[in-house]
Amino acid sequence: MARVLIVDDAAFTRRMLTDMVGAKHEICGEACNGLEAIEKYKLLKPDIVTMDITMPEMHGIDAMEEILDYDGNAKVLICSALGHRQKVLEAMKKGARDFVVKPFQKEQILDAITRILQ
Repeated sequence: MARVLIVDDAAFTRRMLTDMVGAKHEICGEACNGLEAIEKYKLLKPDIVTMDITMPEMHGIDAMEEILDYDGNAKVLICSALGHRQKVLEAMKKGARDFVVKPFQKEQILDAITRILQ
């Protein structure tokens, strides 16, 4: 069972991910922006982070880069809207382990987490 940090500015999306992922993994925390994500990552040391791209305060890609600077072994799963193809490609180049496109299904998320953890 992996410890998961869920990062998204939309409370609805965080709740949905918690419901989808929480059945199989431990949700160790949530963050609503990139700055909070970095803080919570350092505090909670999760096995994996689900990261939205577009958020206030600090975007997900910037937060992911800071997390990877802090911990080169960090595992980040990008969760992005369909229209953000360029941003997803940028995130993958900068170290994201995988991505899922919103709206996502439970199996997509769980499969991506399983792939990343192997």
